[in-house]
Amino acid sequence: MIAQILGEGLPLVVIHGFGVDHRIMLPLEDAIDECGWQQIYIDLPWAAGNADINVTSTDHVAQGALDDIHAYLGDRPFALIGNSFGGMIARYVAHELRDQVLGLATLAGVYEPTHEARSLPRRQVVREDPSVLALAGQGRDDYEKMTVVQSEATLEAFTRYVLPGLRTANQTVLDRVAAEYALSVEPEVAHPAPFEAPSLHLFGRQDHVTGYEDGWKLRNHYVRGTYAVLDAAGHNAHLERPDLTAALVKDWLIRTSAAAL
Repeated sequence: MIAQILGEGLPLVVIHGFGVDHRIMLPLEDAIDECGWQQIYIDLPWAAGNADINVTSTDHVAQGALDDIHAYLGDRPFALIGNSFGGMIARYVAHELRDQVLGLATLAGVYEPTHEARSLPRRQVVREDPSVLALAGQGRDDYEKMTVVQSEATLEAFTRYVLPGLRTANQTVLDRVAAEYALSVEPEVAHPAPFEAPSLHLFGRQDHVTGYEDGWKLRNHYVRGTYAVLDAAGHNAHLERPDLTAALVKDWLIRTSAAAL
């Protein structure tokens, strides 16, 4: 599943969300590089170029990611950052390999796998711009559905980093995983001892896909966690609030580096 490796330093495993590929996480590259970490980008099984190995559930995806990470890193310490569905996978790996994991970050992470059970804000577009929608072309429906800040900058980011993965995803694999979307056991239940490595839990205030309240419920488990709910940010919070996201990611990486000493 390893798609791309950038930079040098302590390893940081980067895991994308459902239906896209690793490119959605590339906007974080500069912030991570400034902190001196090596970036190991994962492409989950539906991404173009991956063989269909009959993955049938999130449990299979999570175990496959863990196996590939372990095969590449062995016993080396590392940190993880995951977006949306990738946040759920990152939580799984972080708890299964807790003695190896230096830190964990989730961006708009899935904390409640059952959509109907999620605590979600109402759908709200903070900034509407019909001229931007007119520029979106064939990607308009996907962009409009997910974006709460309509601007040329968010359209450019969505077109560059999100649409390529959406357009090339293996729908057969996605359908199989969607049918068994929840992990058999939530990581914090399987490993209930408090997670003591530095963590970051970043959410969009207008995220109508995963929300923010379900992640907040686990605040006592992540005892060194920074929690941030960003206004004017939806499910693609790191694309809509890139500067603030970068600052929070850098703060987390600095804390994680210090804890690794």
